[in-house]
Amino acid sequence: MTALKRIVVGTRGSTLALYQTEEILKQLSYHHPDTEFVVSIIHSRGDREREAPLLSLGKGIFVSDIETALLEGEIDLAVHSLKDLLSTLPPGLTLGAIGQRLDPRDVLVNRWGVTLDKLPLGAKIGTSSPRREALIRSERPDIQVVPIRGNVDTRLEKAKSRDYDGVVLAAAGIMRLDRQEEISEYLPPQKFIPAVGQGALAVEIRSDDEQTLEIVSKAEHPPTRIAVNAERAFLQALGGGCKVPLAAYGEVKENKLFLYGMAATVDGPRLFRAEIVSDTSYPVEVGQRLAQELMDSGAREIIETEEA
Repeated sequence: MTALKRIVVGTRGSTLALYQTEEILKQLSYHHPDTEFVVSIIHSRGDREREAPLLSLGKGIFVSDIETALLEGEIDLAVHSLKDLLSTLPPGLTLGAIGQRLDPRDVLVNRWGVTLDKLPLGAKIGTSSPRREALIRSERPDIQVVPIRGNVDTRLEKAKSRDYDGVVLAAAGIMRLDRQEEISEYLPPQKFIPAVGQGALAVEIRSDDEQTLEIVSKAEHPPTRIAVNAERAFLQALGGGCKVPLAAYGEVKENKLFLYGMAATVDGPRLFRAEIVSDTSYPVEVGQRLAQELMDSGAREIIETEEA
Protein backbone atom coordinates (compact mmCIF):
# COMPACT_ATOMS: atom_id res chain seq x y z
CA MET A 1 0.00 0.00 0.00
CA THR A 2 1.32 3.45 -0.88
CA ALA A 3 1.71 5.79 2.07
CA LEU A 4 -0.74 8.67 1.98
CA LYS A 5 1.59 11.00 3.85
CA ARG A 6 5.31 11.18 4.52
CA ILE A 7 6.47 12.64 7.82
CA VAL A 8 10.15 13.47 8.43
CA VAL A 9 11.09 13.06 12.09
CA GLY A 10 14.12 14.86 13.51
CA THR A 11 16.13 13.43 16.39
CA ARG A 12 19.60 13.27 17.85
CA GLY A 13 21.71 10.31 16.80
CA SER A 14 22.52 8.71 20.16
CA THR A 15 21.30 5.22 20.90
CA LEU A 16 18.96 6.56 23.57
CA ALA A 17 17.55 9.28 21.29
CA LEU A 18 16.80 6.69 18.62
CA TYR A 19 15.12 4.40 21.16
CA GLN A 20 12.99 7.32 22.33
CA THR A 21 12.03 8.22 18.79
CA GLU A 22 11.06 4.61 18.06
CA GLU A 23 8.95 4.59 21.23
CA ILE A 24 6.88 7.50 19.90
CA LEU A 25 6.77 6.27 16.30
CA LYS A 26 5.41 2.88 17.34
CA GLN A 27 2.37 4.64 18.77
CA LEU A 28 1.94 6.93 15.79
CA SER A 29 2.38 4.12 13.23
CA TYR A 30 -0.24 2.03 15.01
CA HIS A 31 -2.84 4.79 14.71
CA HIS A 32 -1.69 5.97 11.26
CA PRO A 33 -0.65 2.86 9.29
CA ASP A 34 -0.86 4.74 5.99
CA THR A 35 1.68 7.35 7.06
CA GLU A 36 5.37 6.85 6.37
CA PHE A 37 7.65 8.11 9.14
CA VAL A 38 11.24 8.81 8.04
CA VAL A 39 13.86 9.46 10.72
CA SER A 40 16.40 12.23 10.08
CA ILE A 41 19.39 12.35 12.44
CA ILE A 42 20.52 15.85 13.35
CA HIS A 43 23.78 16.36 15.23
CA SER A 44 23.22 18.97 17.91
CA ARG A 45 25.86 21.35 19.20
CA GLY A 46 25.91 19.42 22.46
CA ASP A 47 26.77 16.24 20.54
CA ARG A 48 29.38 17.92 18.34
CA GLU A 49 31.27 19.60 21.19
CA ARG A 50 31.60 16.58 23.44
CA GLU A 51 34.68 17.74 25.34
CA ALA A 52 33.35 21.17 26.34
CA PRO A 53 31.81 21.59 29.81
CA LEU A 54 28.03 21.60 29.47
CA LEU A 55 27.56 24.89 31.30
CA SER A 56 29.94 26.64 28.90
CA LEU A 57 27.74 25.80 25.90
CA GLY A 58 24.70 27.81 26.97
CA LYS A 59 21.01 26.99 26.70
CA GLY A 60 19.26 24.46 24.47
CA ILE A 61 22.46 22.83 23.24
CA PHE A 62 20.78 19.50 22.49
CA VAL A 63 17.70 20.90 20.76
CA SER A 64 18.43 24.23 19.04
CA ASP A 65 19.75 22.73 15.78
CA ILE A 66 16.75 20.40 15.61
CA GLU A 67 14.35 23.27 16.25
CA THR A 68 16.01 25.28 13.48
CA ALA A 69 15.47 22.38 11.07
CA LEU A 70 11.83 22.23 12.16
CA LEU A 71 11.26 25.95 11.66
CA GLU A 72 12.92 25.83 8.22
CA GLY A 73 10.72 22.92 7.10
CA GLU A 74 13.53 20.37 6.79
CA ILE A 75 11.65 18.09 9.20
CA ASP A 76 7.98 17.86 10.17
CA LEU A 77 8.33 16.99 13.83
CA ALA A 78 11.01 16.37 16.44
CA VAL A 79 11.20 13.93 19.34
CA HIS A 80 13.08 15.18 22.40
CA SER A 81 13.73 14.30 25.98
CA LEU A 82 11.45 16.91 27.48
CA LYS A 83 14.04 17.94 30.05
CA ASP A 84 16.31 19.16 27.21
CA LEU A 85 13.78 21.78 26.07
CA LEU A 86 13.84 25.34 27.32
CA SER A 87 10.87 26.44 29.42
CA THR A 88 9.84 28.79 26.58
CA LEU A 89 9.82 27.39 23.04
CA PRO A 90 10.94 29.43 20.01
CA PRO A 91 8.11 31.38 18.30
CA GLY A 92 6.38 29.20 15.75
CA LEU A 93 6.86 25.92 17.62
CA THR A 94 4.64 24.03 20.05
CA LEU A 95 4.50 20.72 21.89
CA GLY A 96 2.09 18.65 19.80
CA ALA A 97 2.20 15.74 22.23
CA ILE A 98 3.81 14.70 25.49
CA GLY A 99 4.13 10.95 25.88
CA GLN A 100 3.51 8.93 29.01
CA ARG A 101 6.30 9.52 31.46
CA LEU A 102 8.62 6.68 32.31
CA ASP A 103 10.26 6.56 35.76
CA PRO A 104 11.11 10.21 36.61
CA ARG A 105 13.68 9.43 39.30
CA ASP A 106 17.41 9.90 39.37
CA VAL A 107 19.44 6.81 40.13
CA LEU A 108 22.83 6.13 41.65
CA VAL A 109 25.17 3.63 40.01
CA ASN A 110 28.41 2.84 41.84
CA ARG A 111 31.18 0.27 42.06
CA TRP A 112 30.05 -1.02 45.45
CA GLY A 113 26.35 -1.31 44.64
CA VAL A 114 25.41 0.66 47.78
CA THR A 115 22.99 3.51 48.51
CA LEU A 116 24.02 7.17 48.69
CA ASP A 117 24.22 7.17 52.47
CA LYS A 118 26.49 4.09 52.44
CA LEU A 119 29.08 5.40 49.94
CA PRO A 120 32.62 5.49 51.36
CA LEU A 121 33.91 8.82 52.64
CA GLY A 122 35.13 11.00 49.76
CA ALA A 123 33.73 8.80 46.98
CA LYS A 124 33.97 10.32 43.48
CA ILE A 125 30.55 10.61 41.83
CA GLY A 126 30.17 11.83 38.26
CA THR A 127 27.58 14.39 37.14
CA SER A 128 27.62 17.61 35.12
CA SER A 129 24.24 18.68 36.50
CA PRO A 130 24.34 21.56 39.03
CA ARG A 131 21.00 20.29 40.35
CA ARG A 132 22.36 16.82 41.04
CA GLU A 133 25.55 18.24 42.51
CA ALA A 134 23.59 20.43 44.93
CA LEU A 135 21.36 17.56 46.00
CA ILE A 136 24.29 15.18 46.47
CA ARG A 137 26.18 17.73 48.55
CA SER A 138 23.12 18.46 50.66
CA GLU A 139 23.04 14.78 51.64
CA ARG A 140 26.76 13.97 51.59
CA PRO A 141 29.04 17.05 51.68
CA ASP A 142 32.10 14.79 51.82
CA ILE A 143 31.50 13.32 48.35
CA GLN A 144 33.68 14.53 45.48
CA VAL A 145 31.40 15.54 42.60
CA VAL A 146 33.34 15.10 39.35
CA PRO A 147 32.20 16.47 35.94
CA ILE A 148 31.26 13.83 33.37
CA ARG A 149 30.13 14.00 29.71
CA GLY A 150 28.83 11.47 27.22
CA ASN A 151 25.70 9.51 26.45
CA VAL A 152 24.19 7.10 28.98
CA ASP A 153 26.26 4.11 27.82
CA THR A 154 29.46 6.16 27.95
CA ARG A 155 28.75 7.48 31.44
CA LEU A 156 27.94 4.01 32.73
CA GLU A 157 31.26 2.76 31.42
CA LYS A 158 33.13 5.76 32.86
CA ALA A 159 31.56 4.97 36.23
CA LYS A 160 33.64 1.77 36.26
CA SER A 161 36.91 3.54 35.44
CA ARG A 162 39.63 4.70 37.83
CA ASP A 163 38.43 8.34 37.57
CA TYR A 164 35.01 7.68 39.12
CA ASP A 165 33.41 5.59 41.82
CA GLY A 166 29.92 6.05 40.46
CA VAL A 167 27.50 8.27 38.59
CA VAL A 168 24.01 9.75 38.96
CA LEU A 169 21.74 9.40 35.92
CA ALA A 170 18.06 9.49 34.98
CA ALA A 171 16.28 6.19 35.58
CA ALA A 172 14.29 6.52 32.36
CA GLY A 173 17.39 6.56 30.15
CA ILE A 174 18.83 3.46 31.79
CA MET A 175 15.49 1.67 31.57
CA ARG A 176 15.05 2.51 27.89
CA LEU A 177 18.48 0.97 27.24
CA ASP A 178 17.56 -2.06 29.38
CA ARG A 179 20.49 -1.61 31.77
CA GLN A 180 18.50 -1.20 34.99
CA GLU A 181 20.31 -4.15 36.62
CA GLU A 182 23.26 -1.77 37.11
CA ILE A 183 21.27 0.62 39.32
CA SER A 184 22.42 0.76 42.95
CA GLU A 185 19.66 3.04 44.26
CA TYR A 186 16.54 4.81 43.02
CA LEU A 187 16.58 8.27 44.60
CA PRO A 188 13.15 9.38 45.92
CA PRO A 189 11.71 12.14 43.67
CA GLN A 190 10.02 14.06 46.49
CA LYS A 191 13.44 14.53 48.14
CA PHE A 192 15.98 14.19 45.29
CA ILE A 193 13.80 16.27 42.99
CA PRO A 194 14.27 15.43 39.27
CA ALA A 195 14.89 17.86 36.45
CA VAL A 196 11.79 19.46 34.95
CA GLY A 197 10.27 17.02 32.46
CA GLN A 198 12.63 14.18 33.34
CA GLY A 199 11.44 10.80 32.03
CA ALA A 200 8.94 12.30 29.56
CA LEU A 201 9.21 12.54 25.77
CA ALA A 202 8.08 15.60 23.84
CA VAL A 203 6.91 15.78 20.24
CA GLU A 204 7.62 19.27 18.93
CA ILE A 205 5.91 20.58 15.77
CA ARG A 206 5.27 23.86 13.98
CA SER A 207 2.42 25.77 15.58
CA ASP A 208 0.50 26.18 12.32
CA ASP A 209 0.80 22.54 11.19
CA GLU A 210 -2.68 21.27 12.04
CA GLN A 211 -2.32 18.09 9.98
CA THR A 212 0.79 16.97 11.86
CA LEU A 213 -0.83 17.98 15.16
CA GLU A 214 -3.72 15.60 14.44
CA ILE A 215 -1.25 12.80 13.74
CA VAL A 216 0.99 13.27 16.80
CA SER A 217 -1.93 13.77 19.20
CA LYS A 218 -2.22 9.99 19.43
CA ALA A 219 0.96 9.98 21.54
CA GLU A 220 -0.49 12.40 24.10
CA HIS A 221 -0.74 11.30 27.76
CA PRO A 222 -2.92 13.84 29.62
CA PRO A 223 -1.71 13.16 33.22
CA THR A 224 1.90 13.61 32.11
CA ARG A 225 0.96 16.83 30.28
CA ILE A 226 -0.64 18.22 33.45
CA ALA A 227 2.40 17.38 35.59
CA VAL A 228 5.02 18.76 33.22
CA ASN A 229 3.00 21.89 32.42
CA ALA A 230 3.16 22.71 36.13
CA GLU A 231 6.89 21.93 36.26
CA ARG A 232 7.70 24.05 33.21
CA ALA A 233 5.60 26.96 34.53
CA PHE A 234 7.56 26.79 37.78
CA LEU A 235 10.86 26.91 35.88
CA GLN A 236 9.72 29.74 33.63
CA ALA A 237 8.55 31.80 36.60
CA LEU A 238 12.02 31.55 38.15
CA GLY A 239 13.86 32.59 35.02
CA GLY A 240 14.01 29.32 33.11
CA GLY A 241 17.70 29.07 32.46
CA CYS A 242 19.41 30.80 35.36
CA LYS A 243 22.52 29.21 36.81
CA VAL A 244 20.91 28.44 40.15
CA PRO A 245 20.10 24.71 40.46
CA LEU A 246 16.32 24.46 40.10
CA ALA A 247 14.04 21.44 40.00
CA ALA A 248 10.34 20.62 40.03
CA TYR A 249 8.47 17.36 39.99
CA GLY A 250 4.73 16.94 39.54
CA GLU A 251 2.61 13.82 39.81
CA VAL A 252 -1.11 13.30 39.33
CA LYS A 253 -2.76 10.97 41.85
CA GLU A 254 -6.48 10.55 42.49
CA ASN A 255 -7.32 13.72 40.54
CA LYS A 256 -4.85 15.77 42.59
CA LEU A 257 -1.66 17.44 41.41
CA PHE A 258 1.27 17.11 43.79
CA LEU A 259 4.08 19.51 42.90
CA TYR A 260 7.51 19.68 44.56
CA GLY A 261 10.13 22.34 43.87
CA MET A 262 13.59 23.32 45.00
CA ALA A 263 16.34 25.89 44.50
CA ALA A 264 19.88 25.65 45.85
CA THR A 265 23.41 26.90 45.77
CA VAL A 266 25.71 24.48 43.94
CA ASP A 267 27.82 23.71 46.98
CA GLY A 268 24.76 22.42 48.81
CA PRO A 269 24.47 24.18 52.20
CA ARG A 270 21.64 26.47 51.06
CA LEU A 271 18.74 24.48 49.68
CA PHE A 272 15.13 25.65 49.66
CA ARG A 273 12.10 23.42 49.12
CA ALA A 274 8.37 23.96 48.69
CA GLU A 275 5.39 21.81 47.73
CA ILE A 276 1.76 22.24 46.77
CA VAL A 277 -1.23 19.93 46.49
CA SER A 278 -3.99 21.20 44.19
CA ASP A 279 -6.60 20.02 41.75
CA THR A 280 -5.50 19.38 38.18
CA SER A 281 -7.49 22.13 36.47
CA TYR A 282 -4.85 24.87 36.25
CA PRO A 283 -1.36 23.34 36.31
CA VAL A 284 0.37 26.47 34.97
CA GLU A 285 -1.01 28.57 37.80
CA VAL A 286 0.02 25.89 40.31
CA GLY A 287 3.58 25.98 38.99
CA GLN A 288 3.66 29.77 39.22
CA ARG A 289 2.31 29.64 42.76
CA LEU A 290 4.94 27.13 43.82
CA ALA A 291 7.67 29.36 42.38
CA GLN A 292 6.35 32.29 44.41
CA GLU A 293 6.21 30.21 47.60
CA LEU A 294 9.79 29.10 47.05
CA MET A 295 10.91 32.70 46.53
CA ASP A 296 9.10 33.77 49.71
CA SER A 297 10.73 30.93 51.67
CA GLY A 298 14.19 32.45 51.15
CA ALA A 299 15.22 31.33 47.66
CA ARG A 300 14.73 34.86 46.30
CA GLU A 301 18.15 35.92 47.59
CA ILE A 302 20.14 33.23 45.79
CA ILE A 303 18.10 33.46 42.56
CA GLU A 304 18.23 37.25 42.28
CA THR A 305 21.93 37.33 43.23
CA GLU A 306 22.76 34.86 40.46
CA GLU A 307 20.67 36.74 37.89
CA ALA A 308 22.25 40.10 38.75
